[in-house]
Amino acid sequence: MLRTLLNISLRLPLLITLLLGGCATTLEDETADWTAQRFYDEARDALNNESYSEAIKYYTRLEARYPYGRYAQQAQLEVAYAHYKADESAATIAAADRFIQLNPRHANVDYAYYLKGLAAYDIEPGTLDRLGNQDRSERDPKRARESFNFFKELITRFPQSQYREDSIDRMGKLRNSLARYEIHVADYYMRRGAYLAAVNRAKYVVEHYPQTPAVIDAMKLMVNGYRQLKMDDLAADAERVLHHNYPEIILSPTALKPAPTASALPQSPPDNSAKLPQPPSLPSGF
Repeated sequence: MLRTLLNISLRLPLLITLLLGGCATTLEDETADWTAQRFYDEARDALNNESYSEAIKYYTRLEARYPYGRYAQQAQLEVAYAHYKADESAATIAAADRFIQLNPRHANVDYAYYLKGLAAYDIEPGTLDRLGNQDRSERDPKRARESFNFFKELITRFPQSQYREDSIDRMGKLRNSLARYEIHVADYYMRRGAYLAAVNRAKYVVEHYPQTPAVIDAMKLMVNGYRQLKMDDLAADAERVLHHNYPEIILSPTALKPAPTASALPQSPPDNSAKLPQPPSLPSGF
């Protein structure tokens, strides 16, 4: 009995190897005589049918089998798009970066930069408010900043890009979200009596996001924070600036309202409804 088990254990790796080899041979035979165009057409069909993992598989095999030429270049770009449609943000950015590195002068390289920005642009409407159970000061909107920088790189490198207008629009919405995040943090400090930290966070909004709606809340927080710190001169200066720029805002010098809570802040979340265009196709007749 022991000898039988020993023989089986010794032969098991060989059996597994043969099985895997047979599977690999069968899989390879399916595409053994495929041309680059056949790989590309199959990948494109899978992409259009929303079979993104299958599309990725064909794009990857296309480039491995035919690493040079226009089909390989197009596969490098479209596989990034397929990863994006499959909600694989990290893989999208990695694939887009690879395309940029391999094809820095490609006519459609601006699309790769645009795709990077979209992959990191994952702030959904109301996300900052739905996460209310988590301390605002503990969350850093890294992806929003990353997305903003990707879009900024696009419009800087390619001022005539067809994706410039949408990138600028998204940058504006991301800027608003980043400013609101700072207000959330400042409000968190105010509610816990860390008035100096709250004032500094509010000042950051005024200095770095001056054109956003969050500036009004930042100025209110500054006035309130300075008064709590008994810095009446600075509070008066902040209130003067607030009234000068926003005369409709009325604050009582002796009875300021508490800083707004996160749920009361005005919302202008990024709009993710815009449909992402597919990568520019190969020229017809290629």
